[in-house]
Amino acid sequence: MNKLLISCLLLSLPLNSLAQDVGYLDSKRFEMAKLTEGASIDGVLDEAIWQQATLVTDLHQMNPFEYAEPTQRTEIRIYYTEDALYVGARMWDDQAEDITAQVLKQNSTLFSDDWFFFQIDPFLDRRSGYRFATNPNGVRFEAIFKSPTEMESNWQGIWQGESTIDENGWVAEMRIPFQTLSFNPENSDWGINFSRSIQRNNERLTWYSRNRQQGPGASGITTGMTGIRQGVGLDVVPGLTLRRERLFGSGPTAGVDENFEPTLDLFYKVTPSLNAALTINTDFSAAEVDNRQVNLTRFSLFFPEKRDFFLRDSDIFEFGNIGTYGFSIRDGTGNSAIEGASQQNARPFFSRRIGLSGRGAPVDIEVGGKLSGRVGSFNVGSLLVSQEEDLLNGVNASEIFVGRAVKNIFSESQIGVMLTDGDPQSNLDSTLIGSDFRYRNSQLANGKTIEANAWVQKTDTEGKQGDDLAYSFSLSSPNNTGWRGSAVYNRVEQNFDPAVGFVSRTGIQDLAVSSGYIHRFGSGSYLRNIYLGAEGYRVDLLSTGQLSSEELGVRIGVFNQTNDKFFSKIARKREVLLNDFTIFRASDGSRSVVIPAGEYEYYEWRVFPNSANQRKFSSTMNFQIGEYYNGDRVQLGFDSTWRPTRQYEFGLNYNENSIKLPGGDFKVRLISMKANVAFNSRWSWSNFLQYDNVSENMGFNSRLNWIPEAGQQAFLVFNYGAQDIDKDNSFTSTNTNLSLKFTYTFRY
Repeated sequence: MNKLLISCLLLSLPLNSLAQDVGYLDSKRFEMAKLTEGASIDGVLDEAIWQQATLVTDLHQMNPFEYAEPTQRTEIRIYYTEDALYVGARMWDDQAEDITAQVLKQNSTLFSDDWFFFQIDPFLDRRSGYRFATNPNGVRFEAIFKSPTEMESNWQGIWQGESTIDENGWVAEMRIPFQTLSFNPENSDWGINFSRSIQRNNERLTWYSRNRQQGPGASGITTGMTGIRQGVGLDVVPGLTLRRERLFGSGPTAGVDENFEPTLDLFYKVTPSLNAALTINTDFSAAEVDNRQVNLTRFSLFFPEKRDFFLRDSDIFEFGNIGTYGFSIRDGTGNSAIEGASQQNARPFFSRRIGLSGRGAPVDIEVGGKLSGRVGSFNVGSLLVSQEEDLLNGVNASEIFVGRAVKNIFSESQIGVMLTDGDPQSNLDSTLIGSDFRYRNSQLANGKTIEANAWVQKTDTEGKQGDDLAYSFSLSSPNNTGWRGSAVYNRVEQNFDPAVGFVSRTGIQDLAVSSGYIHRFGSGSYLRNIYLGAEGYRVDLLSTGQLSSEELGVRIGVFNQTNDKFFSKIARKREVLLNDFTIFRASDGSRSVVIPAGEYEYYEWRVFPNSANQRKFSSTMNFQIGEYYNGDRVQLGFDSTWRPTRQYEFGLNYNENSIKLPGGDFKVRLISMKANVAFNSRWSWSNFLQYDNVSENMGFNSRLNWIPEAGQQAFLVFNYGAQDIDKDNSFTSTNTNLSLKFTYTFRY
């Protein structure tokens, strides 16, 4: 009852707001046509209704030269009916035979292909919105914005899109039902943008951009959005899962388990901007498997969320821009000294803690409810989940609550609160409360941007007293030309324990700083841009003020006109071990390698050559050499993809760390292979094999997926696990799992 009262309180916060100024003087705008007839979505713009749509043709280059004339012409036609938005785009191309269209599997990323996207910000708050994209094969991609520049691409919404290729280029048609969107029906002005990629020359076109950005914070405006309806606003999604699981061995858990699992998900729009969701007897058997990681650090690993129930409206639950300062190998931004889980430390809500044990095994969810959306100038979200007991780990059945409220202030800024209650992975009482402030101003001179964030959190955990605070301050200027930089300070006290969140290190304070300069070359140059920068990261223990970890480095990044990349970095590292650190332990227990307690200083050099992913064969490589604690380390890694045709995709990922220490030498290998077949844009068969020589576990995942249309899909999933306990290259089966799952969305 207390949790329900808290949920109601979060949704009844006062709606009077600070003055907001969203009237960007330089924003392009147009009035969208409202028509009564919907077009047939078949990838062919041959219906008369398209001639009555609003025509948009004034796209410009964003890359390589912002605001320059495009090399190819684009015509976009857009209108809406009372039920849906319709977008038709003709991508003219005088080299149609060179259009890049390698991806045929539905819901794949499209960055290796030519693509067209349509972006909307229905609340015109410059902070949130949706992106819908397709490639020449009609593969759909959708995402929600969790910040003005960061997207959650695992989100899936129901919409229609088709494409065709002809001798003049390619055509895309889209229909986005208003029932898929959240919006304020009293707001007739929406943020909007369009973009097109011509992959062979790495050219990106857009209707509106600023400082080479085109998220909700840099978009135009469409007016006249009135008379919209969403029907009843109810999605009923029943599902059936047939599962047969076998655990090998002679222990008490060995044997065969067969079951039939009906599931039900309900999604209801309480208002056009407020969504309610209910999940009953939830099954996540069709969720993609995690990419395996081998931990060579003293701290936790971080795995992203992939389950659709938790991804819906997940942008509302984002807190403090945590996780946004790490290095991105795709565009070379961020601070590469902040590695792995350190980027996510002190995240108050991490949905993977729910429905999974501490070992990553599924724990059944009986029922879960979510209420999320916009109320006035507030973004609000509440989540209540009833989780069954975890018999293997002795965790009782429990209820977990998460509440979030965010107030939009100024033009692009927010202030918010968060509350969590419950612990899905223990029987201890645990509560967290936090508040965050996010400031953003992208209207500075010369298109520059400045961002600042501050947050504070406090936990109350049974058995822990005091030292339970965490707080952070950050300042950044994430510019895409000229000078850029950031500084982030975090303090996480020893007893800070976000039971429904994520923490990798406690009892520490850390500081991460970076500064660099991006130079862009002129027309005719082989190179497109170059980055030169320095970065550092330091962690100190709160108990003694003593250094725990430190890294200082200089980095160079080079990009050419076809999107090949090269990064190189030289770094000095320092690590202080208060206790002996067992860095390697053989799976059979035969030996272990220990680094003695002490202070270590060492240097390393890393290079990352990366080929452009539009090629039939592309590869990302990583080579590192240098010292490592009181020894030496050589790391070699590559992730290669071969697409001989659009139907077939093969991949090999290999990573090896060869480490020599006084306490012993060892090699850590992580290998994965994929073989995917897309029969067409509705049928696909994916196969994924993983192995590491630390656990000596091998896992195989095979998924046959049928998506006749958005909101309908069937999976046949087979998982197989084996282990080489004796390290004699003879694997013993550990488990098999076969699941057949079908879901169908009834929309009212």
